[in-house]
Amino acid sequence: MRVVLTSHGSTGDIFPMIALGRELQRRGHAVAFATSPPFRDTIARAGLEFREIPPLWTHAELAHWMGRLQQIATPLFQLRELYRAAQPHIPAIIDAMDGVLAGADLLVSSYLFPMNRVIAERHRVPFATFAFAHNTVPSRYYPPDGLPRLRGLPRPVQHTWNRWLWRIGNLAVDTLVNQMIARPLRARGLPLVKDFFSKPARLVIVGVSPGLMRPPFPLPPRFHFTGYCRWQEPINPDIEATLQKFTGGRPVPVLTFGSMVYDNPDAWMARLAARWPAGEKLIVQSGWAGFRTPPECPHFLTIGPMNHDQLFQYASVVIHHGGAGTTASVLHAGKPHIIVPHIGDQDFFAHEIRRLGCGVKLGKARWPERLHRTVRRVLANPVHASKAARGAETLARENGPACAAETLERYVAGAGAAADAPRQGPPAAEALTIP
Repeated sequence: MRVVLTSHGSTGDIFPMIALGRELQRRGHAVAFATSPPFRDTIARAGLEFREIPPLWTHAELAHWMGRLQQIATPLFQLRELYRAAQPHIPAIIDAMDGVLAGADLLVSSYLFPMNRVIAERHRVPFATFAFAHNTVPSRYYPPDGLPRLRGLPRPVQHTWNRWLWRIGNLAVDTLVNQMIARPLRARGLPLVKDFFSKPARLVIVGVSPGLMRPPFPLPPRFHFTGYCRWQEPINPDIEATLQKFTGGRPVPVLTFGSMVYDNPDAWMARLAARWPAGEKLIVQSGWAGFRTPPECPHFLTIGPMNHDQLFQYASVVIHHGGAGTTASVLHAGKPHIIVPHIGDQDFFAHEIRRLGCGVKLGKARWPERLHRTVRRVLANPVHASKAARGAETLARENGPACAAETLERYVAGAGAAADAPRQGPPAAEALTIP
């Protein structure tokens, strides 16, 4: 079959889809990845077909909008800002997706772009979404992330409360998204977005570990926890000697904030240097922030983009922002976490890591001043390292790409069988329920 994958954002939104695409390709399927130009070379290196769709942003423009999102505290308003950025490009995105879907047998889209469902329906192409986090999986057993639980009250009351909060949240997100993109959708003859949370697609691939992350409650059958889909850039042999020489064979703390953006990164690094003891080593990945080693800090090593699996083998603890992809990499490495959440679902992942017992959360405002003390506290507690190692053992038994690809194959096969039967109601892919 011919599969179209689409996602936008940072590497955390791209790499999992690459991993899925490579597995589908390994199983004999034709795969095209439709996204914006900054990831053209990355997708080509992964061996997948690249299809360009708007926004035709540069990396600098992507970083600009990421910085804008970080200035907004509320996830709902962050989502609004995301769609405000995309709004001028929606008509061109729809037109491009119409072209990309010609001859496709399946569209798999990041969950943040629900309009792709109605585009797929117009082409009668089965549609699935890919969720990088599980905080959007609704259940009567818990409320949406960040909203209060009615602990201590009778269970039926809690269930009613939770269902009501999910419905309100669903309505709020649908309303917000449609306020931003209703006009271009109508101009292209497409219906408005509906059921962003509760029914984003007939099949939702939840790309996190079922062994570590799946809630122990009944969930709607459309949501399938498949395991992490991870792809990494090739190992860089040139940096290996540098890392070995710097660490001297002993693990050191590693700081990486991925796609997070800072207006004055040198000032943040100066604050960190002022409170980090001389002689205690630290590896800093420059990231989108552009962190640089202060001149007075030979005990800091700043490095650029590289394979996380290669880097984290040198880590005693990893300080990171809690992005879905970085969290997955640290879990696979079996290292303790210190998470400094910046935006979106990062606070949710910080709480998940605390629940698992393999790390702690640190506030963003004063992380440079508090980091060294927190590193010492984490490394002094053997429970974090022990539970991180056990988590890595669980992940070693999972194969997210294979599970996701197999689930998608069953989905499309069922959609095809339904299409051969007399048509009774909604399109085949939407009428299908995955067991």
